Order: sequence, then structure tokens, then C-alpha cells
Amino acid sequence: MFKKILIANRGEIACRVIKSAKKMGIKTVAVYSDADANALHVKMADEAVHIGPPPANQSYIVIDKIMEAIRQTGAEAVHPGYGFLSENMNFAAALEAEGVVFIGPPSPAIEAMGDKITSKKLAMEAGVSTVPGYMGLIADADEAVTISNQIGYPVMIKASAGGGGKGMRIAWNDTEAREGFESSKNEAANSFGDDRIFIEKFVTQPRHIEIQVLADQHGNYVYLHERECSIQRRNQKVIEEAPSPFLDAATRKAMGEQACALARAVGYTSAGTVEFIVDGDRNFYFLEMNTRLQVEHPVTELITGVDLVEQMIRVANGEPLPFRQEDLKINGWAMECRLYAEDPYRNFLPSIGRLTRYRPPVEGPTAQGIVRNDTGVFEGGEISMYYDPMIAKLCTWAPTRAQAIEEMRIALDTFEVEGIGHNLPFVGAVMDHPRFVSGDITTAFIDEEYPDGFQGATLAEDLLRRIAAATAAMNRVAEIRRSRISGRLGNHERLIGDDWVVTLQGTEYKVKIAADPDGATVSFAGGGGHRVTSDWTPGQALARLKVDGDPLVLKVGKIPGGFRIRSRGADLKVHVRSPRQAELARLMPEKLPPDTSRFLLCPMPGLIVKINVAEGDEIQEGQALATIEAMKMENTLRAEKKGVVKKINATPGTSLRVDEVIMEFE
Repeated sequence: MFKKILIANRGEIACRVIKSAKKMGIKTVAVYSDADANALHVKMADEAVHIGPPPANQSYIVIDKIMEAIRQTGAEAVHPGYGFLSENMNFAAALEAEGVVFIGPPSPAIEAMGDKITSKKLAMEAGVSTVPGYMGLIADADEAVTISNQIGYPVMIKASAGGGGKGMRIAWNDTEAREGFESSKNEAANSFGDDRIFIEKFVTQPRHIEIQVLADQHGNYVYLHERECSIQRRNQKVIEEAPSPFLDAATRKAMGEQACALARAVGYTSAGTVEFIVDGDRNFYFLEMNTRLQVEHPVTELITGVDLVEQMIRVANGEPLPFRQEDLKINGWAMECRLYAEDPYRNFLPSIGRLTRYRPPVEGPTAQGIVRNDTGVFEGGEISMYYDPMIAKLCTWAPTRAQAIEEMRIALDTFEVEGIGHNLPFVGAVMDHPRFVSGDITTAFIDEEYPDGFQGATLAEDLLRRIAAATAAMNRVAEIRRSRISGRLGNHERLIGDDWVVTLQGTEYKVKIAADPDGATVSFAGGGGHRVTSDWTPGQALARLKVDGDPLVLKVGKIPGGFRIRSRGADLKVHVRSPRQAELARLMPEKLPPDTSRFLLCPMPGLIVKINVAEGDEIQEGQALATIEAMKMENTLRAEKKGVVKKINATPGTSLRVDEVIMEFE
């Protein structure tokens, strides 16, 4: 077995590889850029080598710098993780020339299947059903428009070397095809050092289901069943699960066997993923093969019990697989939510800054399942603008899908993140969405269910009443604390009443509290009530309660007259007032937000790539005004209504903060 391996990556996947290597008794070497000098993967590794400035094209994807780090440390093998150099055949070839083992497939397999154009041609030659498209290289935007018209809109514009949603756009007309081609080309060049683009038909209403394959150097090929990856935004996976709630045993077997046959045809070894789109009749079509470990590999590990990273290392060391296909059963159900540094209330735009609070749920067994969190950050660390916005992967396992979802709900409510915008409220809302719970999902789920973006979840009546009862009980605890303040004037004892009015989500509940040493019974005017127990004390940011014996976890903040409560994707202002205070509060005018309609504000920290208009131009609704780059993604800002550009305050190359004014309108 190898004595020392180098991880040519960063963040959570570098940490993940280090964990398996340490379990196997293998020493590890981390590489890091200036931006990652204090990163978690650097601290976890046995050795660390500095490889350059923050931009990936000056550090993590510079093959010569990685090779020099290998020589300095004497690493015998390299695990590439995902992204960066993981599917770069030149890197694999350079390692082979150096006599260093690549923990991944051989370079010919990477060339054949890692390149999406080549893999499509090979799949067709092998008789695999593929999506219609143009497999040749596309010279410029004009040719992209011509090809798009030949295929028929909508089309998918994709980077040949792409992955993780980078270099990928959907176009519904000529304008979007032209803009999408240029943006995809730029993103591909910046992220992968390869700007080749291809175009295929975009199949509407599909499911994205992928098969995990594993192969050794002795001719053994197995599939570890499927992952459902249909919950996507901007072609980037957000929530994954294994197995799929849609597949039957026959379809699963057919997809698995076809995936293995495809891998066998190119002499594939190591872990790889064959991606399919599946229609409503369970017809499946080859999409692409990722010749690397997938981001969502933990859900497969949870339902099979196989450590994929360990198996990759053992395969690279020449060992045969320790199991056969019939040994790989599906055990239970697993969910994964990706925690992204992006603000769901600002159309999911990237968010950077310091993690002033980062408290994931406790990992390990729970009452009915397992919680796992793969991460590469820590409290006090900084989220950089230079890399992918994913900072953690929260996973749960349970015997059934419904139980795995419930485990995820509680884990998400327990996960504390402050200091940056993040998507925990959004994935929390999805976990409660009736359509998701039913399993009736497609890749269009987010666009269909959140067409106007995400502004927070609207909670159902039963959950609102549970939260109202919980906060009424919590308020009583806080009132008791306040009544015990020392140094009061005589005859100024604070009396705590039993009658309160709880207001949240535009709803008012009149309640009566009957407290005892074990908790409180909260009764609602008009009937009904809840029994609340908890050990919460004022000042704690997380309240773990039981309402009628069922768990309820609330993130708690203080506001005048009540609490800021975050739970199940909702961000609520909860006021708990005496009846007289509630009567007076109804008379208070509502404060309106400032009018910013005459300004184009920068929605995130980023770099101005392009200004599309000039001062004095008349603009139309939906017209592209400017392009911002952050976290390797280009974002086009569009006009919300007709107008005239009065003043432009920024130029290409300018770095802006959130809410800085880019341009003003008359």
C-alpha cells in the first residue's frame, strides 16, 4: 500500500480524502494557494505545500506546480478529488511519466469519457441511446446560433471539459444562444483551461439519475446503484438522494448494466459515474460520464456501506474489488443537501465573507438514522470569491425515505451558519415541499415551484401553531429571567401574566400558558393547545424543544418584543405581547423599505466583466445591462423595466461590494 499520497484539491473533498487515507494508515500531503493558507484541509494533512496565488488558473490547475509539490514531498500517488485537474488527461499522463500513481482511471479512459464530445460519439457507437445534438467543435457565437436552430430550441450549451454546472447554459432563442455561448466559453476557459463548447437538445421535464460504477485492474466491474439528482438550479445539483424514488428494479438493473458495459468498452478502472436523463416512461438516455469521484458520493456510501475513496486507493494500488455485484444491496435511504455560500433571498447570488458562526449538527447515529457532514470550513474561516461556493454536504440516512427526509429536516434546523448568505433556508423549504415529499420531481422542479425566486417558506397552519406555542413558552422563561433582576426599587415587582398574544407570519394567536416544573401547556383561544418542554435558556441561539412529544428545533434571535425564529426554511419575526401591548401594536404604521428602483445595485461581491449599455441608452425590460463574475460563475444583470441610463458608475475590471451602485436610471 502507498505510504504517502498527495491530494491535488482543496476544500471539503480534500478533507474527505484525507479522512479515508488516515483510516488506512497513509500519510497525506495538501496543496494550497495564498487564499487557503489557513484552510481546514491544510491543517488536517501531514504535510502542506504552497502552490501559488488564489486564482485556480495560477495554482490548483497548474500541472507543473502540482508536479513540483509531488517531487518535494515524495508522494507516491495523487488523488485529484473532483473539479480542477480530476478529469485532465494531461495531468494523468504527467503523473504516469513521473512514475506517480494517479488515483483514478487511466489517461486513455479520461480522454475517451472525460471529454463530453468524444464520450457521446463512443456511446453512440456502442449502441447507447443519446440525446440529439451537435458533437463537433463550435467556432463562434454565430455558428452556435446556426446549430441551435438546426437542433431546435431549447438547447443546452455545454463546456466539453465542464462539470459542477460550470460552462453550462440553456438557450430558448437566438439571443440566449449567443450570450450563452460566450459566457460558457469564458467560464470553461477560467475553470478548466479548456474552452471547447458543444450543443445538444434540451429535454424538458427530465429526471437526472446517475449510476455509480467501480472497476478494478482485474476486469471486475460493478455498479453501486443510482443517485437521484433532479433537484438542480442553473444545472447545479442542490439535493441528491439514493436510491431514486422513481426507478423500478428492472430499470435500475438495465441502467447499471449499461453503465458497466460503457466503462468496460473504454478499459475504465476506479470510481466513475454514468449520468442519464430519464423520461416519465422510464426511458433513459446517456448524458455523460464523469471520470472521477462525484460530489454526491456520500449518499451511495450510506446505502451500500462502501467507502468509495478507500476503494479508489485500493484499485490504484492494484488490489481487486472485495465484492461482486450480487453483494451490493440497497440498505435504507440517504439524502444529501449541499450547503452553498449563496444568498437565496438575492436570487442565489454568491456570498463571501467570514463564517462568524459555523455549528453543524452532531455527526453519527440518531434515534432512527445517521447524520453526516462533509465539510472543508470552520468557524472563523473565510469564504473566498475565488472558488466554488459549496462549503459543506449535509447527509442523512434512515431505513425509509420519509424517515431520511425527517432526519434531514431536523439536521438542517440544527445547522447554524452566520456571517454569509447561505442556502440552508431554501433546502429546508424543499424538504417540506409536498411535491418533493411525494417524489414527483424533475430537473425543472426549482424553476416550476419557485419561478419568482425564493423569499422564504410559508409555513403550514399546524407548524405555525407549534412554533407559536413554543415561543410563548420561551417568552415566559425569558420573562421569569427578567423578573429576577437584582437591585429593583421597592414595590416594583414584575408580574408575569398567563395571557399572551403571539403574532407570526401575519397570523395572531391568543394563548394562555399553564406552567409547571416540567414544562408548559399552551392553550389557544378557540380551542386546541400544545404541551411544550425544553431546557432552552435566554441567550441560546438554538432551542431544542418537544411539542406534544415531537422534536422541534428553532434558531433563535432576539428582537424587540419577541424573537427572530428560523425553522423549516422560514425566517419569522415572532412577537409575544400582553393583550394590551398587542392592542397598541395594531395601531403602529408599517415601515416600508427604501425605493431602489432607479438604481442597478451590485447583488454580490464580484468583478465587473462587461457593461452592455452606455449613458443615455434607452433600455427594455429583460435587456442585459452588466455581467458580474464571482466564484467562477458569470451572472448577467438584466433590466427589470423600461428606462433610460442616466449614469454608469463602474467599468469592466472594477471590484464591487454588495449593493454598490453600478448604474442609475432616469
